[in-house]
Amino acid sequence: MLTLSVEKREKTSASVPVLRRTGFIPAVVYGAHKESTPITVSTRAFEKVLREAGEATIVSLSGLGAPLPTLIHEVDLDPLTNQPRHVDFYAVTKGKKVQVAIPLAFIGESPAVKSGANLVKVLHELEVKADPMNLPHTITIDLSALAAINDRIYAKDVVLPAGIELAVEPEEVIALAQEVVEEKEEVAASADIASIEVEKKGKEDTETAEVAKE
Repeated sequence: MLTLSVEKREKTSASVPVLRRTGFIPAVVYGAHKESTPITVSTRAFEKVLREAGEATIVSLSGLGAPLPTLIHEVDLDPLTNQPRHVDFYAVTKGKKVQVAIPLAFIGESPAVKSGANLVKVLHELEVKADPMNLPHTITIDLSALAAINDRIYAKDVVLPAGIELAVEPEEVIALAQEVVEEKEEVAASADIASIEVEKKGKEDTETAEVAKE
């Protein structure tokens, strides 16, 4: 389990702009059995944990008394720098299921794609319900199941670990092998350009002939 050190943020604490300038992120932790508590966390430490955990792995917060298991619920990013500027942690309770989007890890090679079809990944994460202590870091999708054009992998086809329940429609498409359709518009566009050039040349020839007559 990943651990992240945090500090409770009091009303007398430094202002949000000062916190950010000094390498800290304002955050909040809350949950069904946890009162909303303002906290601060090191920007560098949080970014490291985010890379490793994502939003589907338990992160234990230390510094608030007993270690507190949480999920990174929401990260507000600066639109210019793409750096985190506020974080919501959701305190979880062992044995009480939560609904989380788990990233998909695609493996294997599709025979259909190998033969020239297009691979379309419709989903890149899958919503599931589970005890937070049993959440997988990723869910593996084997693309070798796409044997022919128009084959699809549905949510119902995914073999989930024990204790994990699907939280989307079973018929939700995850990936498919799509037939490659040649674009005819480019050919039409080329023909149009050619006709314009011929028309333009004919106009120029006419104008030249009229000038010669004068």
